[in-house]
Amino acid sequence: MSFNTISVVGLGYIGLPTAAMFASRKKNVIGVDVNQHTVDTINRGEIHIIEPELDMIVHATVKEGYLKAVIKPEPADAFLIAVPTPFKDSKSAIPEPDLSYIEAAANAIAPVLKKGDLVILESTSPVGATEQLAEWLSQARTDLSFPHKVGEEADINVAHCPERVLPGHVVRELVENDRVIGGITPKCSERAIELYKTFVQGQCVVTNARTAEMAKLTENSCRDVQIAFANELSIICDKLDINVWELISLANRHPRINILQPGPGVGGHCIAVDPWFIVSKAPDESKLIHTARKINDFKPNWVINKVKIAITDFLQKNSNKSLKEVTIACYGLAFKPDIDDLRESPAMAITRELAKFHKGQVIAVEPNIHTLEGENFRLCSLEQAGVQADIAVLLVDHKEFRAMERPPIDSIVDTKGIW
Repeated sequence: MSFNTISVVGLGYIGLPTAAMFASRKKNVIGVDVNQHTVDTINRGEIHIIEPELDMIVHATVKEGYLKAVIKPEPADAFLIAVPTPFKDSKSAIPEPDLSYIEAAANAIAPVLKKGDLVILESTSPVGATEQLAEWLSQARTDLSFPHKVGEEADINVAHCPERVLPGHVVRELVENDRVIGGITPKCSERAIELYKTFVQGQCVVTNARTAEMAKLTENSCRDVQIAFANELSIICDKLDINVWELISLANRHPRINILQPGPGVGGHCIAVDPWFIVSKAPDESKLIHTARKINDFKPNWVINKVKIAITDFLQKNSNKSLKEVTIACYGLAFKPDIDDLRESPAMAITRELAKFHKGQVIAVEPNIHTLEGENFRLCSLEQAGVQADIAVLLVDHKEFRAMERPPIDSIVDTKGIW
C-alpha cells in the first residue's frame, strides 16, 4: 500500500524538517501542531526555528502545495509522532518521563485513523512507549485492531523510529543517516521502511520496538558518559592548576584515546534527557549512567561558583566599584554552538542563576536569538557587551565568539577554552 498523504504530528526541531523532506519528494504532507503561531508561520512558507537549508525547502513545498500545517489532525495514510517527552514535575532524585504529549497525540489522531494506516513514534521515549502508544490508540478506536494484541493481522501498523540527527545538520542527516526501525511486528517494520525510503538514503536497520527505543537511549547515554569524563577532568585540572584543553590535546595524541571537550554542562533534548529514561527503568543496574548524569548536572553549579570567585577577585582589584556596579556578560544561551535551541541548556540555566543572585547587571549575547521575553537578564549585541562587561562568561562556542579576539578585560570565565 502506497503512502499518498503523510501526517507529521509536532512541528518542532525534528517534526518540521521531517515533514519538509517528505513534501520535497512530492508527497502530500499535513503537519499538525497545537501552536497557532507555528501553524500560521509554516503556512506562509516560513519557519520558526533556525536550521540551515530548511527555510528554502519549507518555502518551496508550501508554495507548490505539498506541505500545509493545521491544528487538528486530518485523515492520512501514515502518521509520524514527533512531540516532546519531558519529565514530570516531581522532587524525585530520578526524573520520571512524561508521556502525556504522546498520549495527547494518540488521542488526536485516533478519530481519523482508518484500516491500513501506519503510525510511527519518532519521539525519543523510554522502553515500552511504543506499545503504550498502541494501547492508547486501541482504547480510543475499539473498532480497529492493533499489532500489540493481534500481531500481523492488525488493521493499524505501529512502529518506533527514533530520530538520530544533529541540530544544524538536520536536513543532510535526515537523508544520509541510517535509521533504526522497530516495528511491533515484522509487517510494521516493513511498512515503516517503505515510508522512510521515500527520502532516506541511509540503511534502514530492522529490530523490534523495544530495542529501537533502547538504541537511541544508549547512543546518547554513551555520549553523556564521555562528556562526564571530560567535565570531571576539567574540575580536577582546575584544582591542580592544569590547562585541561592542553591536557586533552596531549592525551588525544595517543592513537586509541579520543577524549571529548568539557563545557558548562550538557543540554538539549537528547543527551541531557535520554539517560534518565534508562535510569528510571533500571535504577539499580544503571550506576555508571546515573553517575554521569549527576556529574554533568553538577557542572553548571561549578561554573556559577567560578563566576562568584571572579566577582570577588574583580572587586578586590577594583576597590572603587561596588557589587551593584559590576556587569556580567554571558556569551551564548543555546545548548550547543550555532543554533537557537534553548532546551535543557546549561548556558541558559547558568545565566538565569547569575541574574538571580547578582546585585549588578547581567547581560547576554546570543547571536541566534533576537528577542527573549520574561527573563531576568537582557539580551545585547557583541559590541554592547564589549563596552559594558566587567566579567565575561563564555558558555557556548558560537562561530561569532570563535572569530573574535579575547575580550579586553581581566575577569573571564571560559568554559569552552576558546579565549
